Amino acid sequence: MATVRPDPERLAVWRSFLEAHTAITRLLEHELEEQRALPITWYSVLLQLHEAGGRLRMQDLADGVLLHKSSLTRVVDRMEEAGLVERVACPEDGRSRYTVLLPEGRRMLRWAAPVHLRGIQQHFATYLTDSDVVALARVFAKLPGPGNDGDA
Repeated sequence: MATVRPDPERLAVWRSFLEAHTAITRLLEHELEEQRALPITWYSVLLQLHEAGGRLRMQDLADGVLLHKSSLTRVVDRMEEAGLVERVACPEDGRSRYTVLLPEGRRMLRWAAPVHLRGIQQHFATYLTDSDVVALARVFAKLPGPGNDGDA
């Protein structure tokens, strides 16, 4: 099979995408740490749990926060020690465990969300026109990812 290589324009766009993602993520991470003493990975875990109704199996949580399961285990260990989440046995499958959002975790998420959302607006959304949003949504819908099969 012949190696297919993206053309220079697509490689340049790919690199720009990665650089923008890295820069914006670092800014968001810095703001959450500085203003709320909350690591962005913790915020992501809290948000995923909240959006899932308060509990997720560890594997589903790992998929949602884009962390390897072993890394997630350490993050959840620390969050459990901080009283934000707890792990409970899954009654349907004795080998699985749920991570459950505790009231203190909900409070932390509500406290941190305005900082994070303000950062998304300031460092990302403010640069997009309405037509940019439509175009990016169309492009991202074509790419592999949660809810996409990459064949759109």
